[in-house]
Amino acid sequence: MSELDQLSINALRFLAVDAVEKANSGHPGAPLGDSPMVYLLFHKYMRHNPKHSKWTNRDRFVLSNGHASAMLYGVLHLTGYDLSIADLEQFRQYGSKTPGHPEYGDTDGVEVTTGPLGQGFAMAVGMAMAEKHLAAIYNRSGFDVIDHYTYGMCGDGDLMEGVSHEAASLAGTLGLGKLIFLYDDNHISLDGPTDLSFTEDVLERFEAYHWHVQRVADGNDLDGISKAIEAAQAVKDKPSLIAVRTIIGYGSPKAGTSKAHGEALGAEAVKATKKFFDWPEDKTFYVPDEAAKNWLQAVDKGAKEESDWNAVFASYRKSFPELAAEYERVQEGRLKDGWEQSLPQFPADGKPVATRTAGNTVMNAFVKYVPELLGGAADLSTSTKTVIKNSGNFHLDPTGQNIYFGVREFGMCAIVNGMAMHGGIIPYGSTFFNFSDYAKPAIRLAAIMQSHSIFVFTHDSIGLGEDGPTHQPVEQLTMLRAIPHLTDFRPADANETSAVWGLALERRGACFMALSRQDLPLLDPVRQRVFEGVRRGAYIVEQGSDSPDLLIVGTGSELWPAVRAAEQLKKDGIVTRVVSMPSTHIFDEQSESYKASIFPDHLPKLAIEAGSTLGWWKYVGRDGDVIGLDRFGASGPGATVLEKLGFGTDNVVARAKALVERARKTEPALAGK
Repeated sequence: MSELDQLSINALRFLAVDAVEKANSGHPGAPLGDSPMVYLLFHKYMRHNPKHSKWTNRDRFVLSNGHASAMLYGVLHLTGYDLSIADLEQFRQYGSKTPGHPEYGDTDGVEVTTGPLGQGFAMAVGMAMAEKHLAAIYNRSGFDVIDHYTYGMCGDGDLMEGVSHEAASLAGTLGLGKLIFLYDDNHISLDGPTDLSFTEDVLERFEAYHWHVQRVADGNDLDGISKAIEAAQAVKDKPSLIAVRTIIGYGSPKAGTSKAHGEALGAEAVKATKKFFDWPEDKTFYVPDEAAKNWLQAVDKGAKEESDWNAVFASYRKSFPELAAEYERVQEGRLKDGWEQSLPQFPADGKPVATRTAGNTVMNAFVKYVPELLGGAADLSTSTKTVIKNSGNFHLDPTGQNIYFGVREFGMCAIVNGMAMHGGIIPYGSTFFNFSDYAKPAIRLAAIMQSHSIFVFTHDSIGLGEDGPTHQPVEQLTMLRAIPHLTDFRPADANETSAVWGLALERRGACFMALSRQDLPLLDPVRQRVFEGVRRGAYIVEQGSDSPDLLIVGTGSELWPAVRAAEQLKKDGIVTRVVSMPSTHIFDEQSESYKASIFPDHLPKLAIEAGSTLGWWKYVGRDGDVIGLDRFGASGPGATVLEKLGFGTDNVVARAKALVERARKTEPALAGK
C-alpha cells in the first residue's frame, strides 16, 4: 500500500469517525475496518460519474450493511458527488442529506434504501438481474450499451438474515456473473462474537449456492483485495463473494469488540485512534490536499467513461435507431404512446371470471405495448396466473420476461425492488395474499423508496376455501393499507382489474393488488364508468336514487353481496346506493368535495369486506356498520365459508335494515333538538 493510498483511506476513516462522534450516534466500527475495500472499489474499479449519478450504464454499489452509512457518505463526498463537508457534519440530524441509514432520494449517489439487514443484498441481486435482462435485449455485436457490474458490501448480520439466503440461492441458479459482493468478515455482531450464533462456513454455503468464492486474510491488504476483485470479474457465469477478514473498529481502543459497532467511540478513544493512525488529533472532518486530489480523480475518470459510452451510444443510435429510442424510453420510465388503448374491456354480459384470471388476460393484452414488464411468482405462477404467454423463461434466456422465483416470497419482493431501482424495467412479483406476511419488510422498503414495484397477490380472502385459516388472509389488507405511500388495489371484477393494472403501470410508486380466486360477475364498463371510477379510488356503482336511504360500500368480491342486497332491499322499500372502493389510498387523495359526493354525511353507511374491520370506521362513521372479519377463517368450500361468516345476502340485508331503522329513530330525536 502506498503512502497516498494509506492517506486517502485514513481520510475516509476519520470523516466517518468524526461524523459519528459529532452526532454522538452511529456505527464507527465498520468504517474503520472496511474503508480500504471501499477505497479500492470507488477509486480503481467502479465505473461511475459523480457529476451525473444517474448515468444509465454506471456500476451500482449497494451498502447492504447500511449502518456503515457514515463511510458511504464520506466516499460520496470525497469522490465528488453532491455532498459537502457541511452535510457530513449534519450526520443523523433532522432533514439532513446524511440520515442514519442510506435513504434513496435523500443523498446523491445512494442507489437504494438499506438498513434492515439482508435487503440490500437481495436488491443487489435484483439489479444484477435487471442488467442481465436489459443487456440481452439491447446489446448488439460491437455495441455493449448495457455492460456494468453490481458491487455490494455486506456483513455477518446480512448473511444471517433469511432474505439473503433466498436471494443468494436464486443468484447462483441464475449465474449472475456481474454481481460481486465484498463480505466484511469481522467475526463480531452486536451481541458479541459471531460464534455465539453463527458458526457455519459461509464460503462453503455460498459455494453450494453456485457462487464463486474467495478469501482475503487481511482487510488492509489492497493488493490481495485487488486480485480478488479482478478474479471475480473474470468469472462470467457465477456471482462472487469475497470474504475479507477485517477488524471491527480497527485502530481504536475498542477494536475487535462489539463496543465498536453501534455507538460513538468517545472523545478519548477518538484521540487514541487518531494517534494510532498518526492523524491530527485536533482536527475534525479533515482531508489532506493530497488525499482530496487522489479521491477526486473519480470526477475526470467518470466523465471520460461516460463520454466514451456516449460515443458508443451515438454510433448505436445510427445503426439501430428504433432500438436506441426504445432504450431511452424505458430508461426514462416513459410508457409508449397509446399504451392505455391496449387495456381490455369485458362486456357486462360475459361469464363471471376470477380477478386473478382477468389479471392474466389483461397482462397479456398490454404487454406488447409494455415490453419492459418483467416478473413472476414465488413458485405459484399457475395459481397467481401471472405468466406472460408469448415470452420465455429468464432462467434459460435472459430476454425472457418470466422469472421463477421459487418459494422465496421475501427474497422475491426485495429482488423486485432492486430491479425497479435499477431502472429500465417495470417489475412485479406474485404470491398468495396471505404470504405477503413473509414479504412485508420488502413491501415497506418499496413504499419508502417509492420504487415502481408491483406486488400481485391472489387468493385474497376466505373465499379461497378449503385451505383454511393458515392460507386465508384476514388482517393483511389493513396491514398493507397502513403503509404510507403504498397504493392498494382490490378490484371487484375483470373491468376493475384492467383499470387497476393501468394505474399500476402509470403511477410511479409501489402498489399491491389483491385478486380473487373465485369467479365474480362483471360490471358494465360503459354504463357504470368503471375505468373513470377506479381512477378516483371509489365510485358509485348503483345510484339508487337522488335521495337513497342507505349506502353500502364494498371492495373486491364483497361488492357483489352489496349489489345483491341492494336489489333485495329495493323490494322491501329501502333505496340503496352501492359504492365500489377498489383503492382506499387513491380515494384518500381526492378532493373533499369528491369524497363528500361519494359518502354524504347524512346517509347511514354499511361497509362489507372479508377482512379486518379496523380501517373502515373512517368511512362509515361511528353510526355506521361494518361486516368484516375480526376472527380467522375456516376450512370449507369458499362460498360456504363466506356465507357462514356473514357475507351472504341475508345477513347483509338484515344488517342494512337494522342500520336504516336506527337512523330513522335517530332523525326525529335530532329534529326535536
